Amino acid sequence: MTLDELNTVVATTTEKSKAEAARSVQAVLQAITDAVVKKEKVSIAGFGVFETSFRPERLGRNPQTGKEIKIAASTTVKFKPGKTLRDKVNS
Repeated sequence: MTLDELNTVVATTTEKSKAEAARSVQAVLQAITDAVVKKEKVSIAGFGVFETSFRPERLGRNPQTGKEIKIAASTTVKFKPGKTLRDKVNS
C-alpha cells in the first residue's frame, strides 16, 4: 500500500475529503517520526511499537574482495508488531 492508497482508504473510511485525510495521515506519521527522532518509544495498542536501536561499530567484509572493512556505528528504527496485528496476519 502506498501513501496515496492509505490516504484514499482513510478518506473513504472517515467520509472526509482526500485532502483532509492526507493531512491527518501526515500528522500521524510526523508525530511518530518526531518521537522516534527524540529516541522515544511509540507504542500503539494492538498495532505495535516503534523504537530506536543502537548498532555499535563493527567489522564486516567486502563481499567482492573479502577485505575487512569497518562499519560505522548507527542508530536504526525497529518495529515490533502488537499481538492483535500478529494474530490478524497469522489467521
